Amino acid sequence: MNVLRSIAAAFVLFSAIPMPRIEWNDSTTRYMMAAFPLVGVVIGALVLLWRAACAALGFGPLLVGAGYALIPIAVSGGIHMDGLADVVDAQSSHAEPARKREILKDPHVGAFAIIGVCCYLVAYVALAGEVSGRFVGALACVPVVSRCLSGFATVCFKTSSNTGMLASERGSADLGVVRTALAVELVAVAVVLVVINPIMGIAVLMAAVGTLAYVRWLAQSQYGGMSGDLAGYYLQLAELCMLACIVFVGRLV
Repeated sequence: MNVLRSIAAAFVLFSAIPMPRIEWNDSTTRYMMAAFPLVGVVIGALVLLWRAACAALGFGPLLVGAGYALIPIAVSGGIHMDGLADVVDAQSSHAEPARKREILKDPHVGAFAIIGVCCYLVAYVALAGEVSGRFVGALACVPVVSRCLSGFATVCFKTSSNTGMLASERGSADLGVVRTALAVELVAVAVVLVVINPIMGIAVLMAAVGTLAYVRWLAQSQYGGMSGDLAGYYLQLAELCMLACIVFVGRLV
């Protein structure tokens, strides 16, 4: 029952999918981060359905790409895009690390955040519209990979504060079980990517891991550790980088 409640908690916190009301306590969230990639599985399934519908109806690449971009936002409720916006705002300030941490906590949206999100969406739609039908399966794997590694960042990396959502998630988690589950999930989706195409699969995984290394460096050097905003920033940035790999490597293989 704790596992089912943790799965429900992951969908309540990280998605906009209606779920039964649950009681929030340590037992409920003990395995929540292990269930985080399941939200990515739902997104991936919807991506495949969208592609099938577009192929049947003869839609063009712009509408197809827009659907690929909007499905993750619709399912997640934009929670990770909020992290992207906050970090773009903080980084664009070119301020001292202490000031950047203050900007992350500011609930207001700055001009640079809006510009950053708009540029991100334009790039995502443009790239997504170029994904070949034979590699849509790889695109469906992207939200699973990003959530596996974002989960790792949450439970493994130093946090910037002992308070806040990320610290709360980590404090109540059974870290050993969560890390093992995330590793198994990551290996499973990696196998799927490699089966689809070995070269592309390896490139996509390298992009995800490389982005994680960059965000870890950024978190430690500028923010004193990981936060919920930085985890969301990683997820969005990694998904864009993996998408770019699918498009460009797909042209070569």
